[in-house]
Amino acid sequence: MANSLVIVPTYNEIENIERLITTVFGLASSFHILVIDDNSPDGTGLKVNQLKELYPTKLFLEKREKKLGLGTAYIHGFKWALSKDYNYIFEMDADFSHNPKDLERLLKTCVSESLDMVIGSRYVKGVNVVNWPMSRVLLSYTASKYVRFITQMPIHDTTAGFVCYSKKLLQTIDLNSIKFVGYAFQIEMKYKAYLKELKFKEIPVIFTDRTHGESKMSKGIISEAIFGVIQMKIKSLFRKR
Repeated sequence: MANSLVIVPTYNEIENIERLITTVFGLASSFHILVIDDNSPDGTGLKVNQLKELYPTKLFLEKREKKLGLGTAYIHGFKWALSKDYNYIFEMDADFSHNPKDLERLLKTCVSESLDMVIGSRYVKGVNVVNWPMSRVLLSYTASKYVRFITQMPIHDTTAGFVCYSKKLLQTIDLNSIKFVGYAFQIEMKYKAYLKELKFKEIPVIFTDRTHGESKMSKGIISEAIFGVIQMKIKSLFRKR
């Protein structure tokens, strides 16, 4: 069995999912894939089920009844991965904003340097974003700077969603204590790893905006990230006292 699992949450990704799966399975390194589909009305889950016949030992599907949020999808996937004893667990978007070839770079860095978390970072060396309007680049970049200032984490891309976690990290963090369900989930996972003094590193990746399908970004997700970070920081201070 491969010791690396890529978790891919999906909602209406029928235009991307087959190409993503075949691309990951075409890499030199051996990865398994767990798709967590929130009952996509476009048939994403059905397509994954069809592909499972081609890849019965390395493609898996967990289908949920409705759209429940990015954070809960990943927590579901983390618990599933731990129950199957994978050593390295990846977060990855379905829309090719994360280059599947970079999975191997994240894995190699994590293994060779004995790290607990490796972040595929858009901002560790300048701004590596393609096809985003300037307004969205500024929003994302400013948000990461804001989170870094509030939390004091030495991480440039605090909202990054392309991450390799070690089994040790996921066993160390209390996954049931994760509160955020939107993109603030990404911040919370990094912050908990930072507070636990686990070993992590950012490596540069190029983030390319989706060319197929629709973005899941919303005002509610942005609000959760902005105000949730302050709440998270205050709670951590009270715990120390």
